[in-house]
Amino acid sequence: MPKRVIIIAVVAIAIALAAIFTSGFGLWSGQDAPAEYYGNVDIREVNLAFEQSGRITRMNFEEGQRIEKGAILAVIDQQSLGDDLKAAEARLASARAQLVKSRNGNRPQEIGAAAAQLEQARAQHRQAKSEYERRAGLVASGAVSRAQFEQSRAVFEIAQAAVNTASQQLSLLRAGSRQEDIAANAAAVEQAQADVAQARTRLGEGQLVAPSGGIILSRVQEPGAIVSPGATIYTLTIDKPVYIRAYAPESQLGSLVPGARVNVTTDSSEKVYMGTIGYVSPSAEFTPKTVQTEDLRADLVYRFRIVVENPDNGLRQGQPVTVALARTNAQDQAAD
Repeated sequence: MPKRVIIIAVVAIAIALAAIFTSGFGLWSGQDAPAEYYGNVDIREVNLAFEQSGRITRMNFEEGQRIEKGAILAVIDQQSLGDDLKAAEARLASARAQLVKSRNGNRPQEIGAAAAQLEQARAQHRQAKSEYERRAGLVASGAVSRAQFEQSRAVFEIAQAAVNTASQQLSLLRAGSRQEDIAANAAAVEQAQADVAQARTRLGEGQLVAPSGGIILSRVQEPGAIVSPGATIYTLTIDKPVYIRAYAPESQLGSLVPGARVNVTTDSSEKVYMGTIGYVSPSAEFTPKTVQTEDLRADLVYRFRIVVENPDNGLRQGQPVTVALARTNAQDQAAD
């Protein structure tokens, strides 16, 4: 009898130990405490530079200052850029005037002057014709020399050509500009408009504008420096929104779904930050692409990103953090 009691006691102890080491045969797993992951606050920096070369005339911010999107950070000498814009605007005004002139046609005064020139040419033609015909009747009798006759004929032919020229000139003025000329003038206006737009763009590029809000991490240049396009002037850190990059093993991917709620903590504070999983990488990192054994599959690590909902100055870029699935999410996933 005591031997049976001892055997039963040993079996009971074995069952109890098995339950402890297997987390209640799998029934306790994942319900007492959410899984924890480790990562860092994402480092998001951008180097800001001019798109034009020139001498810096003004630097408006110091390191550590917070700036808003659209703030003018620095300015380069814009005298030559402003002169280019004025020249382009003058060419545009000239092209527009030429286009208006070609579309409106000639003024009545110009047409009237051409008509008067035609009448004058006709009067001279009539006079030359009369003199030519009179000498033609006298040259045979010898009353007029052959030289005088030839001279009168030349004058008559010149007068005839003048009439033709004046007539064609009047016709051109009355017809107005050709469609081809109008189209060419319209194209010249478009080209001038493009030149003005380009000059304005270049003038605007003389100001370094913040593409987003953030904190000035470094001020690389100073007023008076001559810079080339692309040379870094400021380095800006983008801290809104705050992202956290963490990693999870392949075996826990089922718990990491976009939209899941998480808690974020740091070593320097007891504050708990709330966040949401926004992205889970579709590929593993730091392991071979082809995994053939269960041991290797256990070493797979997947990156995921978290968007922090209540950030403050307690989260700094590059800072290590601990991420835990919110208890409500863990419970919901366990129930599923």
